[in-house]
Amino acid sequence: MGLENAVPATPSNDSNYLKTMDTLSYRTVSVSKEKAEHKWYIVDAENQITGRMCAEIASILRGKNKPSYTPHADTGDYVIVINAEKVRFTGKKWDLKEYKHHSHHPGGLKVVTADVMRTKFPERIVEHAIRGMLPKTKLGRAVYKKLFVYAGTKHPHSAQKPEAITFE
Repeated sequence: MGLENAVPATPSNDSNYLKTMDTLSYRTVSVSKEKAEHKWYIVDAENQITGRMCAEIASILRGKNKPSYTPHADTGDYVIVINAEKVRFTGKKWDLKEYKHHSHHPGGLKVVTADVMRTKFPERIVEHAIRGMLPKTKLGRAVYKKLFVYAGTKHPHSAQKPEAITFE
């Protein structure tokens, strides 16, 4: 039949090779930050496990929940977290988990447990967890600015009409 001597199509021996490559019916769309659509979401953190909730929020901030996700562009959405003072940890983390900060002076290490952090700055527990899950680059810092955390139920973003999200 002559199939034994058939040569596969390559750019060097087939003039129609480039034409067939250009006629694909699908393309990978790379969305720029100007073309990306940003929604507003609100998350009630009451009785939510901190790490699991923050992992979902970090994914929404990056835009990984969208089909138009582009790794090098800010395609994520805005997220408002309310009731941050009512998050929970599993196990004995309230007493054993430590948040460390150094003042860059000799002997300037400051250590605060999660329980003390909850009484003084309850928003920082959620902020710290989400910041650790984002990239440590310019893009990560830009994405982090779209996170708004509040200890109580009141927030000043009602004009944006955020959609409520619940996690299991």
